[in-house]
Amino acid sequence: MTKFQKWITTALVVSVAAGVFTLQNNLQPPSSENVQSTDSTLTPEIAAPVESLTPTLAYEGCGFMWATHDAPELTEKIDLAVRKMNDKAWANANFFGEDCVYADGRTTFGVMETDVFIHLPVDDLLNNEFFGDWIAQVMAMIVQIPKEEFQNRYGFVEFWFEASETDHLVVRVPIQKYLEVGQGVSGVEMFQLFIETP
Repeated sequence: MTKFQKWITTALVVSVAAGVFTLQNNLQPPSSENVQSTDSTLTPEIAAPVESLTPTLAYEGCGFMWATHDAPELTEKIDLAVRKMNDKAWANANFFGEDCVYADGRTTFGVMETDVFIHLPVDDLLNNEFFGDWIAQVMAMIVQIPKEEFQNRYGFVEFWFEASETDHLVVRVPIQKYLEVGQGVSGVEMFQLFIETP
């Protein structure tokens, strides 16, 4: 018999003897009913029932980003009108506002204002009289368009006088300001009313 077998045999004999002794003396482990204690830390606590957890709704918020979206119908109307005034000119209109971008990639767009861009090739970037007359002519046409076609509020009309791709002059005319102070004005006076000076 090996040492390991002797050890197993001894352990079994001890376990059997302890079991017989327990049965003979009718010993029982103490129940919780028989345990009394004045120390509240030893008193067994009964766990409160655990409420079933309901899954919460996924976060539906979104992140806001500045955005512009084309205004194709307004673009077509204004572009046609400025080409009739000058066949070298062209125009486009945009809705400016915020895209609300959700985690799943969906976006919703909120319009804040409608802006218009007028481009006109020119030979001379110093002809302020001509620029002022062109601005007056285009603005008179712009304010004749029904206000409902400008989503939310009036923005601006930005005039690009372009001698080349890199050489140009930009004059921004806020539509509301034009309505307040620019109607009936033309030439150099119109140009000076809206040209930004440093």
